[in-house]
Amino acid sequence: MFTKILKYILIVSLLLFFAMFLFLPVYTVVEQGCKLSLFQEIFRNTLYLQGLFNSLCIAVTTTFLVLLIALPLALFFDRYDFPGKNLCGISVMLPMILPPFVGALGFQQILGHYGIINTLLVKAGFSPVDFLGGNGCFWSVCVIEALHLYPIMYLNLVTSLGNIDPALTEAAKNLGAGKWTILRKVIFPLLKPGLLAGGSLVLIWSFTELGTPLMFGLTRTTAVQVFNGINEIGTNPLPYTLVLVMLASSLLLYLLSRFFLRSDRNSVTVKGSMGTAAVKAKGLAAFAAPGAFLIVTFMTVAPHIALILTAFTRSWYRTILPEHFTLMHFENALSHKVVIPSIINSLKYSSLAMILALIVGTLIAVIVVRWKFKGAFILDLLAMTPLAVPGIVIAFGFLGMSVKYSWANDLFNPVDNPLLLLAAAYAVRRLPYVVRSVASGLEQTPEELENAARNLGSTPTGAFMKITLPLITANLLVGALFAFSFSMLEVSDSLILAQKAEFYPITKALLELSLILGSGPVTACAFGVWTMAFMAATLGAAAILLGKKIGSIFRL
Repeated sequence: MFTKILKYILIVSLLLFFAMFLFLPVYTVVEQGCKLSLFQEIFRNTLYLQGLFNSLCIAVTTTFLVLLIALPLALFFDRYDFPGKNLCGISVMLPMILPPFVGALGFQQILGHYGIINTLLVKAGFSPVDFLGGNGCFWSVCVIEALHLYPIMYLNLVTSLGNIDPALTEAAKNLGAGKWTILRKVIFPLLKPGLLAGGSLVLIWSFTELGTPLMFGLTRTTAVQVFNGINEIGTNPLPYTLVLVMLASSLLLYLLSRFFLRSDRNSVTVKGSMGTAAVKAKGLAAFAAPGAFLIVTFMTVAPHIALILTAFTRSWYRTILPEHFTLMHFENALSHKVVIPSIINSLKYSSLAMILALIVGTLIAVIVVRWKFKGAFILDLLAMTPLAVPGIVIAFGFLGMSVKYSWANDLFNPVDNPLLLLAAAYAVRRLPYVVRSVASGLEQTPEELENAARNLGSTPTGAFMKITLPLITANLLVGALFAFSFSMLEVSDSLILAQKAEFYPITKALLELSLILGSGPVTACAFGVWTMAFMAATLGAAAILLGKKIGSIFRL
């Protein structure tokens, strides 16, 4: 009886957690911004309309570029065995090393007026191209976001391809269908769940992306306009309405993607009983498969390489490669007044967020996988909701709570002590990774082991703690690593919720450094190298602990 009561207490506590840290921020935005006059003002103002249009164009273009990158890679990986295939699978994770807005620092050195590409053009006798102004800036933002987000689409497509029974393609071959016919009429219809899962995430993520347009100076996007309206949040409700329009637009984009990618009744993904029918790559495919991964990997790491070289160079002006190197920028970064405090702040925020996400995520995974009570799917759905709700909406909602409710301002003061505010925001955003990681471990751990321990006299809690928990330690560590590391490099929450310089986390400090005239951008590059090394170490540790199953962390 006591155990049953404890279970209900835990379930109610989790529902209260979501009510406080997910629904209340969204409700605050809806309540404050849902006024007809404000909507009329937004849709009459050409500035806001242009921001929505630009954001929509960025989202659609980025998603299309992501599909162009991810689909061939997924088909090559699923269909062929080729030298270096395992290494290619690992290379897909490289874009996760840096947030795209940090990689923008490296892209500026590549695409700038006196950058690498324009230097090559001038040496070849052509005029330089303005990649960072006008339409060039738009395409630069789309490209850098696509190179950062394509792993989400790739991992979902690989999962969908792995679930297709090879017998279906063999049957099509036996009926005389060619490769392109099979691809168009058999594989593509069965890929729709993967396209929907990956495409909707990429579409919403790129639509609400704040850091990259901000770094490139593309201010006429809805996310940047919301960011610029923070200072008026106490007196002007218009930013709330703008956030609400962004939330409604994200929902509309998701519904449209579901409509266009809906599966026919006869086009149902079938779990392959024989496994993936990969064949050894021969002829052109033997070069095309690894070559495609190599090209995409090079494009992905190019801004990171440029970032590292910029951090180590004394001057890089109108040359393809830097000519003089120095450690001065790293010394400047470490001695700058915002750098060391931002590292300490991020460690505090991320550690608390990791603990909170690990506790809540583990409880949800246990309830969904082990307890299996009626309605458990609701908790699983709530845990995945932060993937669909734009981060900027949740962040702005937290900020609105601190303004509207006195108790929230006392508990989550963004000006005087944003520790709990940022930790809670980080935890909610990273909760899906913890839930999926722990749930994966529980699903692979036979429940019979716990039942055997209980038959020998152990309590349910004792059986779980002594039998199951040690067996899912790797999954717990991976969930904790991802919650911690991605919280360290969170963009939207950090830029919106950190108000004072003394409380800046790493990403807010990087933005502030990049805006300083003179040595600011190169100092930010040096600081960015540290964050890249940290993220690489985290992903390496996660890959060692979880192995090939690391991709499941990023799948819906």
